[in-house]
Amino acid sequence: MSESWHVEAHYSQRIGWLRASVLGANDGIVSTASLLVGVAAAEAARGQVLIAGVAGLVAGAMSMAAGEYVSVSSQADTEEADLAREVAELEANPAMELEELTQIYVERGLERALAVQVAERLTLHDALGAHARDELGLTAVHTARPIQAALASAVAFAAGGVLPVGVAAAAPTNTLEVTVSVASLGALAVLGIVSARAGGANMVRGTVRVTIWGAVAMALTALVGRAFGTVL
Repeated sequence: MSESWHVEAHYSQRIGWLRASVLGANDGIVSTASLLVGVAAAEAARGQVLIAGVAGLVAGAMSMAAGEYVSVSSQADTEEADLAREVAELEANPAMELEELTQIYVERGLERALAVQVAERLTLHDALGAHARDELGLTAVHTARPIQAALASAVAFAAGGVLPVGVAAAAPTNTLEVTVSVASLGALAVLGIVSARAGGANMVRGTVRVTIWGAVAMALTALVGRAFGTVL
């Protein structure tokens, strides 16, 4: 009887790039559209609105990239420090580390004798890998990747921000606020559906979540634009 190796594709394998991409695209749409709507509400000329939109898009993309890189790099530094500590502990007191691994498996439901066997076998195979996975909760899927997160966020932000800027460039001046708002909310709804589907989440909840926050952001910036536009 032949044996076959079945490899399952899990949604959690996408968590690194999916989180950064969804956050970047959502922020790109919301912040750029809100900026455009706010400036347009102040009765600025189309050229001024577009300049503000493009400047906000570029600044936002760079900000997202820098923020993701710094935050995920900090996470990576912490992971490396924990692994270095485990290496030192394995060298200094392997017996204590073996017992620690055994207790982890006992707490997960294995009988003491079986837990000892599992701990010994995994220690012989890859002691650091066993402790990283079962003690620290570090796996290849969840390992911090700063450059990947930074690039994904920047590209996603730019992709999201291009839409409201393009709509603002093509929409009639007298309907610019409404057109940008409606198009952006539609894009947010699509983003919610796509991200929920990619992550295996509820699509309705994901869609409602992003569109409500986008609508609130655009409404508030429109109020600010009108207030300052009236004063000026």
